[in-house]
Amino acid sequence: MSMFIRKAEMNDAGPLCGLSGQLGYAVSEAQMSERLGNILPDPEHAVFVMEVEDEIAGWVHVHGRFLLESAPFAEIGGLVVSNRHRRQGIGEKLMRACETWAREQGFSAMRVRSGAQRKEAHAFYVGIGYANVKAQQVFHLNL
Repeated sequence: MSMFIRKAEMNDAGPLCGLSGQLGYAVSEAQMSERLGNILPDPEHAVFVMEVEDEIAGWVHVHGRFLLESAPFAEIGGLVVSNRHRRQGIGEKLMRACETWAREQGFSAMRVRSGAQRKEAHAFYVGIGYANVKAQQVFHLNL
C-alpha cells in the first residue's frame, strides 16, 4: 500500500473540506480554498496531508504560538483522519511530521487542544506521548 506525507497544496481544498466535515466542521470548498490561501504561504504555519493510494486520508495543521506569558511553542490547529483510515497509524505519523516541523522552526514544545467530548482523541494523544496538563473553558464572541 502506497502511503506518504506531503505538504498540502491549494488543489487539496476539496478533500480537506470533506475530511473537516467528518470532524464536525462543515466547510465549503471555496472557504477551504480561501483558508489555505491564507495559511500555506505563512512560514509560521504548516499543513501536512497523508496520501494513501492517491487519496488524501488525513490532514494536520500546525502553527507557531507566541505569547507574552510563555515561551514560544507549536500548536495543532486541527487533525483529522478519514473514518475508513483510522487506527492505521496515520494520525501518529501526521503528528510526528508536525513535531519535526516544530523542531526545525526552533520550538521546544508542542500543544494540542481537544474538545472535552472527544474521548477517543484524548486517548490517542496520551498514547503517542502527550500529557493532559490543563482543563479550560473557551469563550467566544461573534464580531
